[in-house]
Amino acid sequence: MPEIARANANASRAFFVRMLTRDISVEDCILDLIDNSVDAAWRKLGKKRLGLQSGPNFSKAMIDVKFDEKGFTITDNGGGMSLEVAKAYAFTFGRTDVAREEEAEFSIGVYGIGLKRAIFKLGEKIDINSTYKVGTKRSSFVVPIDVPTWVKGQSKDWDFPIKSAADLENDGLKITVTKLTDPAKARLGDGDFEPLLIDTIARDYALHLHHGLTIKVNGHKVRGEVFKLLSGGDFEPLNDSYVEKIGEDEVHVEIAAGYAFPPPESNDPTEKTEREEKSGWYVACNGRVVMAADKSMLSVWGDDFPAWHPQYTGFYGIMIFSSDNTELLPLTTTKRSIDLSSVVYRRARPKMKPPTRAWIDYTNARKNEVAAAEQRESLAKQTSIFSMTHSAKVTLPALKRSGPRETSIQFRVALDRVKNLARAMGDTTLSNRDVGQKAFDYAYNDMVDEE
Repeated sequence: MPEIARANANASRAFFVRMLTRDISVEDCILDLIDNSVDAAWRKLGKKRLGLQSGPNFSKAMIDVKFDEKGFTITDNGGGMSLEVAKAYAFTFGRTDVAREEEAEFSIGVYGIGLKRAIFKLGEKIDINSTYKVGTKRSSFVVPIDVPTWVKGQSKDWDFPIKSAADLENDGLKITVTKLTDPAKARLGDGDFEPLLIDTIARDYALHLHHGLTIKVNGHKVRGEVFKLLSGGDFEPLNDSYVEKIGEDEVHVEIAAGYAFPPPESNDPTEKTEREEKSGWYVACNGRVVMAADKSMLSVWGDDFPAWHPQYTGFYGIMIFSSDNTELLPLTTTKRSIDLSSVVYRRARPKMKPPTRAWIDYTNARKNEVAAAEQRESLAKQTSIFSMTHSAKVTLPALKRSGPRETSIQFRVALDRVKNLARAMGDTTLSNRDVGQKAFDYAYNDMVDEE
């Protein structure tokens, strides 16, 4: 049949920007920009896998993030973006074949949208400055982006202008947002956002920070989060690794898991604690944490196991996937979850089950033998996950009942009644648990005749 016309299926720029940015937070956009700076530092250092006890030396790499309700900047010293890279693919929407060939080995970015998505989410007016070397000669340029003007453009070419610019202090990249979007202005102007961002960076880039990377947020140097697991005596954390072959490529997988801190005295599911928030399974891809403190079927909870319960607080496990072919890693576009269709992750996931089961069994036994458990726990010591020795499995003590069967009693009462009772007992420093225990003992001794 002869063609009589062509149907217009082109996307508008405004629609594209809206769809690109709708499902990502301001926080994750900033992390995307940090990812780009980390990749630049990695590119300078050459091919080397990042793991718990090995990795490139990032001690000369610096990323500086500054923001308030008026603007945002991120600066790095990663060597900058060359003019050729900027022209060819750095600003394309999606990763080109050239980009695949040129990207840093063991990089964090994979989809080719992080930079564009971040700048569109954060700003309406943005300058992207780069200073780089060709041989010994420094060169610089700036890509100015006026988003409202660009969105209204009618040209089929979605290009951005590139202009000459003064050199930056260091060879690297500087992204400056001089006019924020309304969502970014509200978030960056929130006084609670800075400490939240610092905590997130400390967790998600813990491996990079441990290996020397410097990240500053509004002048505050971020210190990487360090998890410690109980080791020694009857305790031994899992610390193992293996290599997964996918065609001609390899994915190196590390797994560590064990006892991070004591289970809670109360198992009340309505009482959330900082320790519970940190407990669960973590997954990192090329060093970047993409799933944190998971307590769902994304890891193993509720999958042939009990669903998560506060009783299991204190468990910590992490899987680290590393590959110079980033497309094999089980991360999503937002780097905030796991791609369950990933072959590598499907093969690795069953290895989460033995240490999880061991922890569930231990906490079940521990409820009836708290004193014996605490005595054994006191003989072990906390060991950083960055300095653990190899162990093919997690080891936890087998607790045998040494006395009468015990149970716990849980109920809720008004806090002022608990404080009043503690005052009547002559000690206002008593914990809620101690007040309950003393009240039970008093009632039992007064009402029960054991003769």
